[in-house]
Amino acid sequence: MEKKISQATLNRLPIYYRILCTAAESGVEIISSHELGKILNITPEQIRKDLTSFGNFGKKGIGYEVSDLKNKIENILGLQYHWRLGIVGAGHLGAALANYKNFPSLGFQIVALFDVDERIIGSEINGVKIYDFKKINSVATRKLVDIGVIAVPDIHAQKVADALVKAGVLGIWNFAPIKLNVPPQITLVNEDLSIGLTSLSYHLAQK
Repeated sequence: MEKKISQATLNRLPIYYRILCTAAESGVEIISSHELGKILNITPEQIRKDLTSFGNFGKKGIGYEVSDLKNKIENILGLQYHWRLGIVGAGHLGAALANYKNFPSLGFQIVALFDVDERIIGSEINGVKIYDFKKINSVATRKLVDIGVIAVPDIHAQKVADALVKAGVLGIWNFAPIKLNVPPQITLVNEDLSIGLTSLSYHLAQK
């Protein structure tokens, strides 16, 4: 049975991973929870609590071996699988995602874009070809797409989700502000940009 980990802890793991990658590139070999906490403005106790959710890491009084902890978090997050992404919707949002520079460093590879606009089908964004959405089944199979990214207006999102499921993706990253219906075996993550923006608005208003 999969161990229940809080979403807050899961949200912090990629942040730890990014800091460890930077530390490793800088030649740092050992880092303590106090040093991590200072960089991230998180208490050392919270960092230790997060990490012990997945096992015993580091040595008391010494800290964490950077390369070892980085590799372990990489495995926890499944980044060693080098997931292949297919983005549906090559408009402003889809293009921005296709141009995002940090995906490759995290092990994610965008292998295909899909759209219905005949004016852009066949062209490329950041070296990735835009295919006709009608061909999503064959292209997703040929390109071994693991994760489908929905970057279309909400009115079309469910149709796209159905097509992605039929094409055999393992998970869906949805940017459309709508609740999608997908089979239980499909992992679905919703990325509602309006939530973050309205949250910022709330905090600003309180000041």
